[in-house]
Amino acid sequence: MNKKINSGRVKVQQIVVGILVYSFLVLFGIFVLIPFYWMILTSIKDINQIRTEIPPSLIISFKQIKFWENYSAAWVAAPYWKYMLNTVTVAAISTIGTVVTTIFASFAFARLNFKGRDILFLALISTMMIPGEMFVITNYITVANLGWYNDSQTYVQALLALTMPFMTSVFYIFFLRQTFKQIPDELYLAAKVDGTSDWKYLWRIMVPMASPTIITITILNAMGTWSAYIWPKLVTTKDEYRLVTNGLREAYSELAGQVMYNQQMAAALIVTTPLLITFLFLRKYIMRGVSRSGIKG
Repeated sequence: MNKKINSGRVKVQQIVVGILVYSFLVLFGIFVLIPFYWMILTSIKDINQIRTEIPPSLIISFKQIKFWENYSAAWVAAPYWKYMLNTVTVAAISTIGTVVTTIFASFAFARLNFKGRDILFLALISTMMIPGEMFVITNYITVANLGWYNDSQTYVQALLALTMPFMTSVFYIFFLRQTFKQIPDELYLAAKVDGTSDWKYLWRIMVPMASPTIITITILNAMGTWSAYIWPKLVTTKDEYRLVTNGLREAYSELAGQVMYNQQMAAALIVTTPLLITFLFLRKYIMRGVSRSGIKG
């Protein structure tokens, strides 16, 4: 009898906990979706309605929707095909460079034994505590000294300035090293006995086994490039070299200096949609890479 009572209490507790957990997740999901809803709603409103409504309406009628007008105006307000091509090019170059340097550095810290390896890795990891904004000035001075930033900047110089300072990532090195460390040492020793060089062992064994983590690094780095704003704005001197985020910020002002919020939100949705699609289709690879790396929350 007592066992049945205890089991009943356990089930009730599990139900209550489940209700609380899912209620929290639903509320948190609604909280996260509010900015997206506001962006979509603003993108289909008339500009006069946005400026005169106090408080702003959260629901509009079908007759008030200005979908085609706002989105068509937003698309022609800036050369988005050019900006997207620039962004894809920069993302591809910087991602390839980041993946290559990450693989080599992670292999060295995970498998090669050299003097001062752990101290060097600790020093490298400690730089993660420094905010990225601290490196902007030094990176800018380096790019300017190399001649990649000037009034007569060419497209190649702009690509070098946009990609070279970001072809490595301490976090990604740590991320991939954790995956490499999980590969048994016996496999490496057996390969060395068979006469396999470190180069062959890296590309034929370690990289295939760590492919989920490498795919995750590739996706995250490409998405980060797509969202970059400050650095592309700082090191490009011509509008034709800008990325999508720069065009999104600068293309929607009237002569009086008033921002066209509806068109700007429409353009923001246009720019955000590729990121959302990428995450929805590739989220399983991101989760798989995180689980394989051994990093836990």
